[in-house]
Amino acid sequence: MMKLHCFGESGNAYKAALTLTLADAAWEPVFVDFFQGATRTPEFRALNVMGEVPVLEDGDLVLSQSAVIQDYVSSKTGKLGGKSAAERRDVLRWMFFDNHKLSGVAGPLRFNMNFLPEDKRNADVNNFMAMRLASALKVMETQLSETQWLAADDITIADIACAGYLFYTEDFTFDRADYPNINRWLTAIADQPGWKHPYDLMPRALG
Repeated sequence: MMKLHCFGESGNAYKAALTLTLADAAWEPVFVDFFQGATRTPEFRALNVMGEVPVLEDGDLVLSQSAVIQDYVSSKTGKLGGKSAAERRDVLRWMFFDNHKLSGVAGPLRFNMNFLPEDKRNADVNNFMAMRLASALKVMETQLSETQWLAADDITIADIACAGYLFYTEDFTFDRADYPNINRWLTAIADQPGWKHPYDLMPRALG
């Protein structure tokens, strides 16, 4: 039984949790109380020097970073990784895009707008990140006007990665109604057997 150190508010942890679930892997969540400083403790830093979730434990193997965990689960199960070397390269292409252009912006923007104390929120910073997020979403909207999935003929870990933050309902300037192709794609992901919303798949820290 693999263990995933996570909490429901983390979109990056959701990528790992949903990959484990859709790959039919045996796993269980280990709640990390992020908002009470759990990732800053010496015990957690000994598990992951980066001080972040997700962290996956599979026996003696410990992995961090959502993309690495997704790749490991896909390789271990033979699922969600594409069916050829060319598809795998495209999977990686979209996962790198997600890390740099999409989740790398959506995550901090959502945190700043919803979880950061109001007196520490910077409107200029958030407006800049919102602009960058809209640019990334436009790229995905264009791609999904031409293909059903991002990287292959079926769902892959690239789709799960890029959708990681987009199922959350807190305001971070993303509205599914503004992106009909992304909306259709998110619905297709949610139609996968076993799919759950992040707050149903992992223990929630707040609310």
